[in-house]
Amino acid sequence: MKKYFITGLLIWIPLSFTVMVLAWVVNTLDGWIMPWLPQSLHPKNILGFNIPGLGVLVGISILFATGVIGANVLGQRIVRSWEALLGRIPVVKPLYHGVKQVADTLFSDTGKAFSKALLVQYPRKGLWTIGFLTGTPSDDIAQLLGSNYISIYVPTTPNPTSGFFLMLPSEDVIELDMSVDEALKYIISMGVVAPPSRAPETSLLKLD
Repeated sequence: MKKYFITGLLIWIPLSFTVMVLAWVVNTLDGWIMPWLPQSLHPKNILGFNIPGLGVLVGISILFATGVIGANVLGQRIVRSWEALLGRIPVVKPLYHGVKQVADTLFSDTGKAFSKALLVQYPRKGLWTIGFLTGTPSDDIAQLLGSNYISIYVPTTPNPTSGFFLMLPSEDVIELDMSVDEALKYIISMGVVAPPSRAPETSLLKLD
């Protein structure tokens, strides 16, 4: 009885959690986007009933259309003009440019943010945890610490959205032979969901 009960829990818990998260995302996007649509385009006025998830489709379409426009020459000019306008507003300028810089660093194809999973001794020598390479210190800090220092983000468990930002010598970390996704799963599961076995990296980190 106990075995069957636990087996049932292992099946239903992840399924229920997944459904709850998807339902929350759908309801949130519907609540944000649907009020902006003209009443004549609402499914309830056309079909007589609502369509759950329509806000998600509209949101994805808006993102895709914005990307298409922003990728061409005319769109880039519009974006630059928009950013120049925001740059003249005292309060908005630091907020917008700060968020944009972080977003460009995280999602840029050429960026190094979260490109490598690293093994680092933290919070003291002899204790090891997993961190992610986020880049190198700024020029003024590098002049004080040295050019061999790297920037690392060490997430907390099981919530990886909070963590600690560290700057330490590159020779003090070991690059792991696992992807960032595998490392995140390992952290979120508190070490329960281990990545596939591979030959460990013995060389120290080398920045590309």
